[in-house]
Amino acid sequence: MARPEQVLGLEPQHELKFRGPFTDVVTATLKLTNPTDRNVCFKVKTTAPRRYCVRPNSGTIDPGNSVNVSVMLQPFDYDPNEKSKHKFMVQSMLAPYGMTDMEGVWKEAKPEELMDSKLRCAFEMPLENDKNTELSALPKSASASLDDAEVKKIMEECKRLQMEVHRLREENKQMREDDGLRKRKVTSMGSPHSPSSSAMATSAMRDEGLSTRILALCVLFFVIGVIIGKLAL
Repeated sequence: MARPEQVLGLEPQHELKFRGPFTDVVTATLKLTNPTDRNVCFKVKTTAPRRYCVRPNSGTIDPGNSVNVSVMLQPFDYDPNEKSKHKFMVQSMLAPYGMTDMEGVWKEAKPEELMDSKLRCAFEMPLENDKNTELSALPKSASASLDDAEVKKIMEECKRLQMEVHRLREENKQMREDDGLRKRKVTSMGSPHSPSSSAMATSAMRDEGLSTRILALCVLFFVIGVIIGKLAL
């Protein structure tokens, strides 16, 4: 006697696809739907039990409900020239009324009560364009993980440094103008050993120190700007 046709709806119906790279666990989802008015027992079996972890691998589906089965392929060395021969089988049967022991039901089930569907396994590697897209998305995901408060703090510090650099530039400009006036006075007065010369030397040292501070702030401002630019990518 032929077995009855599978009562469960399977999605996908014929093939489970696993998308690489296969250096980590890859999961495919199998959706089982019960369109009947009876509870349906199911089991998911595979020809390669050491290569897959299936959760749940058995259970009961209520009338009109669905169950998502996660099929987890374990990491392995992928060979594109090797075709997958792995297969899955979804076995089902109408649950007896008043069922209490599922394992006992499967053991006592008659062959004509069992229904099954088979699915192939297919392995796919991502295309080169997909790889580039994934790589370009990495900086965005990294920046998204940063706390908003930290980004705001960096932006405020950047603005403060910009204002500080502007202030120092204006101060430096004013000191140069004052220094020019002193030089002209010293030239008109003559002696290079006069107190005015000492004042000029002191002013030059202050000017040099101020320029160093401006340079250091500019470098720091540039570094922070680079960080902000990377976060914005």
